[in-house]
Amino acid sequence: MPFYRSVGEIPRKRHTQFRKRDGSLYAEELMGVEGFSSDSALLYHEHAPTAIVEAVAVDEPPQLLAPNHPLKPRHFKTHKLDAGSADVVTGRQLLLGNDDVRISYAVAETPSPLYRDAAGDELVYVEAGAATVETVFGALPVGAGDYVVLPTSTTHRWVPQGEEPLRVLTIEARGHVGPPKRYLSAKGQFLEHAPYCERDLRGPAEPHVEAGDHVDVLVRHRTGCTQYTYAHHPFDVIGWDGCLYPYAFSIHDFEPITGRLHQPPPVHQTFEGPGFVICSFVPRLFDYHPQSIPAPYNHANVDSDEVLFYVGGDFMSRKGAGIELGSISLHPSGFIHGPQPGSVEASIGKERTDEYAVMIDTFRPLGLGDAALACEDTGYAWTWIGDARHANDSSSG
Repeated sequence: MPFYRSVGEIPRKRHTQFRKRDGSLYAEELMGVEGFSSDSALLYHEHAPTAIVEAVAVDEPPQLLAPNHPLKPRHFKTHKLDAGSADVVTGRQLLLGNDDVRISYAVAETPSPLYRDAAGDELVYVEAGAATVETVFGALPVGAGDYVVLPTSTTHRWVPQGEEPLRVLTIEARGHVGPPKRYLSAKGQFLEHAPYCERDLRGPAEPHVEAGDHVDVLVRHRTGCTQYTYAHHPFDVIGWDGCLYPYAFSIHDFEPITGRLHQPPPVHQTFEGPGFVICSFVPRLFDYHPQSIPAPYNHANVDSDEVLFYVGGDFMSRKGAGIELGSISLHPSGFIHGPQPGSVEASIGKERTDEYAVMIDTFRPLGLGDAALACEDTGYAWTWIGDARHANDSSSG
């Protein structure tokens, strides 16, 4: 993260004696990325964070990815995926993935187990509902429209709030996720041209302390999953400071960049990770050149697969394609894509767009998970020739 926070009780100097009322020492934990060469946080535990009493391998059913072959544009209707009584962690349904990133969808009604992803950062977009993300750093209330960034190895638990089911899109990285480097100064401060800044980011405000003995934590690591049983509850942190911590950012706080003519997708970029970027499409004024065409032009992303998750508003360029709230479109490298027939002419003279969407561009091809194939609208590939074939495709979702 690009700026420093201090939460709870900490000593004036790091790595010095910090004692409890009974005279015993608090246990330090330095959590850092890239060894000791990049961002870190220093946490102070009531008990040793290293004390485990059991480690058990967790067998998971294989989550295979089928190649997008024959190469086609795809449309997945995520709201067709069963809700059940799942949680955000164990209820993830794999949609798309490659060696850099895995994209899953979950509909949660129950709290998740304590969980730690030690293979990479997680970026979770909350489509609907509300939750408290309880973490070793403290609690983080989140709701619809929030991106939640969970650094690698952050022990946490998702607790849905309210009666509405929690719907989330989870992006699991094989590395670290953060703001695009072009938005940051050499020392890590957001620059004036950035579409959001430090004021828009929400981190845990106070410690979330729980007591308990023999507490299970599910850990995803580079070779599988392990369940640790800790001697004491990991949420025993009474204070921490540093530049590495979970945070939330609302898509509603993203300030769009506009121009006289149609701006390319990089102006919508919000985050970057190894092998992929995340963009936010939000309501914005259209181009103001007198001869401008607001609808996007046909384009071929020759180096990336483009994923769009439609989360709100009126999707002007996709009308006639069957796109709806909760839809995900996949436009792969090798396929030229663009607006639906009639959208270009219809967009001329429009003053603004009213839509919300999350875009994920990956730089390696994405494979298809079972959940994607289960909710696919199989007629989508033919919608650029008109509505007839799409409407008559009996296998459409």
